[in-house]
Parts: sequence; structure tokens; C-alpha cells
Amino acid sequence: MIESIAIVLGVALFAAVVVLIKHRFIPMGPDDEPREDVAEYISMMVGVLYALVLGLALVTVWDTHSGAEDHVAAEASAAHQIHLLAAGLPAAQGDRMRQEVESYVRHVTDVEWPALAEEASPDPKGWQLLEQVRASAQLPDHATPAQQVTGQETLAQLSTLDEARRGRETDAGERLSPVIWFGLIVGGVLTIAFMFLFGVRRSFTHVVMAMGLSGLIAFTALLIYQLDSPFGGLFAVDPSPFIRHF
Repeated sequence: MIESIAIVLGVALFAAVVVLIKHRFIPMGPDDEPREDVAEYISMMVGVLYALVLGLALVTVWDTHSGAEDHVAAEASAAHQIHLLAAGLPAAQGDRMRQEVESYVRHVTDVEWPALAEEASPDPKGWQLLEQVRASAQLPDHATPAQQVTGQETLAQLSTLDEARRGRETDAGERLSPVIWFGLIVGGVLTIAFMFLFGVRRSFTHVVMAMGLSGLIAFTALLIYQLDSPFGGLFAVDPSPFIRHF
């Protein structure tokens, strides 16, 4: 958080220094106009287009981040339901299933989550543990009708857990397109640079405008960067749903 604030302030102060240097060493000439209609129109269009790019980037990373939260919550809830449903299975089978579900959850929280934060490749062992849970859900031939109903519900929850895990792994690999990042960087530079096309006679006003716009653009870009990694950064999705249930 401190690093992000320092970057925003650094960009704003750099813009202020540029404005002061411009006013100090490149004063306005007698032919300079305080307002120029064509330049103002182009600057306005660049600002509008850049706002669209910012909006697209924010919506994209926010949807990915929200999807990651939903998948984690669904995966943890399904694992919890399977752990509870084990009580309705034959005693030995139920105990084995509870142990395997707990092993799966420990692997997710202790091994997979640090790897997700480092943007590492998914660990295949998680799928192996999930297959062991699935194998434990197979009922014996002598199962009672109540146990058969429990087994069917367990298989349904396993399907939900499988789908949520796949969604979580997909979310971990989702990143904002390099084309959008290019638009964010170039658009931000153009938007700030176009401020210098206008002859603002009061340097203090120009400094405030440049600092405010530069800082806001830098803050928004950093926000997008932090949200672009669902399981890393300041807004990382944590394994709290698993910890809460288990």
C-alpha cells in the first residue's frame, strides 16, 4: 500500500516539476492563445477515449476478481457439504471420506494458495486428492436407501467442487490483455501531455491541474494492476472460506 501511494505521489510531483520548468524556461509568447479550440477538442476526445479504456480495464479485472471469489466460496462450501454428508455413509467409508476431504483442504490452503500468490502452475496433486475423495463416495452394494440418497447428494457436491476448482484455476491464469495495457499507458501519457498544449497563465493553477490528473491516472492504473492478479497483491482472494468451514 505504501509503495502504491509513493508511486502516485511520485508521478504527480514529476508532472508538477515539468510544469514549473515549462513556466520557468519556456514562458508564453505574445502569440500564444490561452485557449485553442482545435487543441481543446482533440484533448477532450483523447480524455473521453481514455476514460473508455479505463472503464473497460476496470470492468474486466473486477469481473475476474469477483469470479475468483465466487469460485473459492463455491469450492469451500462443496467441500464442507461433502464433509457433513460423510456422516450418512457407512461408518468406515464416512471416516475415510472425512479424512480425505480434510487432506484436500489442507493441501489447497497450505500448498496451492502460496503457489497461486506467486502465479505458479496449478499443482496436479490437488486433482489426485479430489479423485481419492470421489473414489470414497462409491457406495457398496449393500447400502441402505438412505445411504444411497446420501451418496447421490455427495456425487452432486463433488461435481460442484470439481467445477469450482476448474474455475479457480482458470481465474488464476486470467490476465488483462497486453493491448489494453498498451492503451492504458499510451492513453495516460497523451492525456497528461495534452495539458501542456494550453497556455494557462497562472502556474499554480496549472500545477494543481497536472498533479491532480496525473495522480488520479496513476492511482487508477495501480488499482487495475492490483486487481489483475486475483490471488496476489493488495486485493488477493484469500482461503478464508476454507478456513471458516474447516
